[in-house]
Amino acid sequence: MQRPTIFVLNGPNLNTLGTRRPEIYGAETLADVEARVRRRADAAGFGIEFFQSNHEGELVEKIQQARRDAVGIVINPAAYTHTSVAIHDALEYAETPTVEVHISNVHAREPFRRHSYVSPLAKAVIAGAGTLGYEFAIEWLADHLRLQHTA
Repeated sequence: MQRPTIFVLNGPNLNTLGTRRPEIYGAETLADVEARVRRRADAAGFGIEFFQSNHEGELVEKIQQARRDAVGIVINPAAYTHTSVAIHDALEYAETPTVEVHISNVHAREPFRRHSYVSPLAKAVIAGAGTLGYEFAIEWLADHLRLQHTA
C-alpha cells in the first residue's frame, strides 16, 4: 500500500544551504535537511516528495500537482514569500493543508521580509527554528492530517 505523500517544496537559493550566510541559515545542506525530513515523515507514516527550484513557475507547477498527488505541503518559498502572487494563487488552487517554513526569523530581519503572500493560505507558519522547522512542519502536518481523518 502506498503511503500518503507530503510535498516539501523549497524556493530560490535554498540549494546553497550550508554555504550561503551560515550565520543566518546554518551549516546543513539541503540534502541534510531532506534526509532528516524523510526520516521524520517515515516515522509518521508518510512519504515525501522533496523539491527545490530557483524558478517560480516550476514551484507553481509542483503546487498545482499537489492538488491531486499530495495530502499536504510544507513550503519554504524563500524570497518568493514576499513577492509571489503566483505562488499564493497556486496554493489557493491546491486546496491542500500547507505549512510555511522559514529557517530564519523573518520578523526580526529586514522590513520587506515581514510580509508573506503565503501565510494567509498556510494552516501553520514556522519561522526561526532553523532547519529543525522542517521537521516541526512534518510533525504538525501529520497530526493535523490524522485529526482531519478521524473527524
